[in-house]
Amino acid sequence: MKFTEVLSKDKQANKGNIKGLIVVTAFRFAHQFAQLRHKYFLLWILCVPYLVLYRLWIEWTLGIELPQKTKVGPGLIIWHGQGMVINDKTIIGANVQLRHNVTIGNKKYYGPCPVIEDDVDIGCGAIILGDIRIGKGAKIGAGAIVTHDVPAGHKAVNPCATIYE
Repeated sequence: MKFTEVLSKDKQANKGNIKGLIVVTAFRFAHQFAQLRHKYFLLWILCVPYLVLYRLWIEWTLGIELPQKTKVGPGLIIWHGQGMVINDKTIIGANVQLRHNVTIGNKKYYGPCPVIEDDVDIGCGAIILGDIRIGKGAKIGAGAIVTHDVPAGHKAVNPCATIYE
C-alpha cells in the first residue's frame, strides 16, 4: 500500500480525533524516514533531525512510546494516548484502536513480542505481553493482562472486581 493511501486511511479512521491523527501522522513520517537508513544513507542523515524531534515530542512530551521501527497497518486509532508503551518488535495490523496506558511488548529482555491482527480494539490500561497473537476483531478489555493468544472475534477481560465492606 502506498504511503499516501496509508495516510488517507489514518485520516479517515481518526476523524474528529485531532490528537490521535497528529500522533499517527508523525509516526508515519518517522517510520518512512527510518526506512531510508539502509537504502539511502545520505538522505536518511537529512531526516535525523525529524527523528530526534519525533522522539522528543511524541515520546517525552506526550508520553507515547511508539518507536519508528514498529510495523503498523493503516487506520491506526490512538485515543488519548498518554502512558502508551509499544515495543518496536510488535506487529500491529490495520484498523486497530489503542487507548491510554496500553503496554504491548515482550516478557523478557529482547524476547518475542505480540502480533495484533486487524480490527482489534484494545481498552485503556491493557497489558499485552510475549509471543502471542491477538486474532482479527478481538477485543481486549480495560485493565486486561493478556499473556496468551486471543482467538479472532473473542474478548479478553479481567474478572469482575471484588467488593468489600
